Amino acid sequence: MEKHTDKPDILIIHGPNLNLLGLREPSYYGPDTLDTINQSLFDMAQENQIMIDCFQSNHEGMLIDRIQKAYQEGIQFIIINPGGFSHTSVALRDTLLAVNIPFIEVHLSNVFKREAFRHHSFFSDIAEGVICGLGSSGYLLALKNAIKRIRIEE
Repeated sequence: MEKHTDKPDILIIHGPNLNLLGLREPSYYGPDTLDTINQSLFDMAQENQIMIDCFQSNHEGMLIDRIQKAYQEGIQFIIINPGGFSHTSVALRDTLLAVNIPFIEVHLSNVFKREAFRHHSFFSDIAEGVICGLGSSGYLLALKNAIKRIRIEE
């Protein structure tokens, strides 16, 4: 099955401070940089003839704008690591509900082994699935699942 489109099928969203991966608390987040993670995702997507777009921002409004744009682009699936916004952003939650694009929530660290405030996410109850604590391989697992879901719907 060969795709003949330049539009992405899947959007990968990285929230605040994920641009500091590799430097920021490697005991929690691992040694991989965001560029390394994105390259692994692009490689898997290419192997599966799927187009992806990766987006990172430290700004809530920019994340909201990108999710709204995903709807206009016809994105079929979102993988999101909301970072610290997991525990604070009703606005991001409302945007994901509004666009009604299925999504998987990913966290590099096991949030349940950390501070109590990290145990609640505004996204988990509306996500197709949640992956936490598997490091960067959690993104690959999420992408594998998203590709499978897209293929079932085609």
